[in-house]
Amino acid sequence: MISIYLSVGLVVLGVGALAGWAIKKKGRPQAPTQMPKLENPFLGKLERTKSILGLKLERSATPSNWEVVEEALLEGDVGAATTERLIARAKQNRNGSDEPVKSLLGQEMVKLIDTRRVALSELMEKNHPLVISVVGINGAGKTTTIGKLAHHFKSSGKKVLLGAGDTFRAGAIAQLKMWAERVGVDFVTGREGADPGAVAFDAVSAGKARAMDVVLLDTAGRLHTKSNLMEELKKIHKVVKKVIPEAPHETWLVLDGTLGQNSINQAKEFSEALGVTGLIVTKLDGTSKGGAIFPISEELSLPVYFVGVGESVEDLIPFQPEKFVEAILG
Repeated sequence: MISIYLSVGLVVLGVGALAGWAIKKKGRPQAPTQMPKLENPFLGKLERTKSILGLKLERSATPSNWEVVEEALLEGDVGAATTERLIARAKQNRNGSDEPVKSLLGQEMVKLIDTRRVALSELMEKNHPLVISVVGINGAGKTTTIGKLAHHFKSSGKKVLLGAGDTFRAGAIAQLKMWAERVGVDFVTGREGADPGAVAFDAVSAGKARAMDVVLLDTAGRLHTKSNLMEELKKIHKVVKKVIPEAPHETWLVLDGTLGQNSINQAKEFSEALGVTGLIVTKLDGTSKGGAIFPISEELSLPVYFVGVGESVEDLIPFQPEKFVEAILG
């Protein structure tokens, strides 16, 4: 009889212990189900360029493989002159050390594209609103980039207004309006075929009156070789100055990353005509020519502010030289 009571007691104690353990477990904080964000936002986004530069450079661990280094840089569209300078500096810095070639090259690459740029926060502190004119040739992704820029600024708590100055391309106004509604920012336009200078004037005036933080001006895409079209852009900038004498405070050129070094000439023409202050390079996720950023930065001494690496609104990433080089070299 005693043994029966003892057995029952042990069972009760066991059930109680299990129940207590279950309650404690339920009360514990659960492990996060989502993976943490990558520290480097470019990782996984620049695989095609990495497949040329990073993987080939794995074979260049010794000084005897400088030919492989040269081949990899040229295939990555770094360009002959920039490749020659990068290799010369890497050789000089190695100077008998056993530091990997890839590491030495990476250091020189960062120096090459780490051109001095004014922080966006500083620009916005000085200018109310900060007026940014966005220019480029047709097909570079300019209007889409402006929409993503609006999302970036809006996510940072800024009040943003878009000015639809591309009044000639069919559907351009509707496209930018769609972005304004999607992101939740203000929008100013005129009818199709209207004077783009008048639209820019109205947009900057509205941005000033409504106490906006940022005004982004879309402009019609144009070939850099057409002087009359470039003169029209100058006229737009001149009209904007009637509202804010210092505006546009920034002129950013959108370059199609798939064109590689072919972008250099257009960048030169835009820069000479308009005083370009920064670059945005798009479509880098779909090309192996990401290395073209190095000769572009070297020849023009212009900072890259953003890089486009996908279709998502989040895929316009603030440019960080160290992270970019890390991603393409591996």
